[in-house]
Amino acid sequence: MFELQVLIKNMAWSLKQRVLLPVMVVLLLLGTSPSIAELQKLKHTPTKADQPLNILVVGDWGRKGTHNQSLVAYQMGEVGEKQNIDFVISTGDNFYDDGLTGVDDPAFYDSFVNIYTAPSLQKIWYNVLGNHDYRGDVEAQLSPILTQKDSRWVCMRSFILDAGIVEFFFVDTTPFRDDYFTDPEDHTYDWSGVLPREAYLSGLLEDVDFALGQSKAKWKIVVGHHTIKSAGHHGNTVEVEQQFLPILKARNVDAYINGHDHCLEHIVDAESGIHFLTSGGGSKAWKGDIKPWDQEELKLYYDGQGFMTLQITESKADIVFYDIYGMVLHTWSLSKKLNHAASI
Repeated sequence: MFELQVLIKNMAWSLKQRVLLPVMVVLLLLGTSPSIAELQKLKHTPTKADQPLNILVVGDWGRKGTHNQSLVAYQMGEVGEKQNIDFVISTGDNFYDDGLTGVDDPAFYDSFVNIYTAPSLQKIWYNVLGNHDYRGDVEAQLSPILTQKDSRWVCMRSFILDAGIVEFFFVDTTPFRDDYFTDPEDHTYDWSGVLPREAYLSGLLEDVDFALGQSKAKWKIVVGHHTIKSAGHHGNTVEVEQQFLPILKARNVDAYINGHDHCLEHIVDAESGIHFLTSGGGSKAWKGDIKPWDQEELKLYYDGQGFMTLQITESKADIVFYDIYGMVLHTWSLSKKLNHAASI
C-alpha cells in the first residue's frame, strides 16, 4: 500500500501549502480507468492573471555551495527577480554524493535551504530524484517533514504538475538503468520503493502513456533526471531512450527536460521535432567532455555551469540558457500557432 501512504502524506502537506505559499498546490487524481495506477497530479494556480508562466530549471546542484553552486544560485536569484518566476524545476541529483541520510540530514540546509536564499527563489521547487539521490534515504526526500522544514520543497518519484496551459510530467528515471542493479560498483542504492522492479517500471510506463494521452494541455513537457538524447559525458541513457522515446513521440510531447550530464544542452530531434533540454549545470561541470553529434540537431552544448528558464504562453514557449555570470548563452522559441521552432 505504498502508493496509498504517499497519497495520504501528500494530502496533509498540500493543505499546509495553501497557507504557506503564494500558489495553491492541490492533490488531484488523473483519469478514471481502474486498471491504471494513476499518477498524482498537483495544480499550480498562477498568481499573475493573463501573464506568461515563468520557470527556472536547474539540475545536479546539491554540493553545499561548492563547485560554484553558490554562484549559480546567485544568478538564479537575479534572473528569477527580473522574470518574477512562478516556480523552480529541479532535474535531480539534489544532494551529492549519496543523497540524504534521513530527514534530519544537515545537507538539506547546507545544499538547499541556505543556498537558494534570494527572495525570487522562495517559490515552490518541484523535484525529481537522480541516481545520486537513490544512493541515500529516498524516503527522506519524499517526506512531508522536509516540506515542514522548508515549504518550497516538493519531491515525488513521478507526478504531474498542471499549470493550465502546460502540463509537466515528472518521471522517475533512475530505476530504468540496468547497471545500477547489476553492477552498482561500490554504491548502495535504496530500491525499497521500486521493488519488484519489473512491475514498477511497466506500471510507470503505462501510467505516463495514459496520462499524456489524457492531457488536454496546450503544451506537454516531460521532466526526468536521465538523458534521452545527449552529446555529454553520459550520452543517451539507452534504457530510457528505448522505453520512453516511443511514448513521447506517440503522445506529441513538446520537450523532454533532464539533468545527469553536467552541462547545458539543446538538441532538436530531426525525426520527431521533440526538444531535448539538458539543465545539469547547477554545480560541478565537466570541461571538454562532449561526444560527436549531428550539428543540425545540436543547437547548444555548453560545458560549464548555469541554468535554464522557460517562459510559456498559449502560443509560444521561450527557452533561455544562462551561464554562471548570468550571461545568455542560447535562446530558442517554440510557436504553437506556426507549429515550428525558430531560433532567436
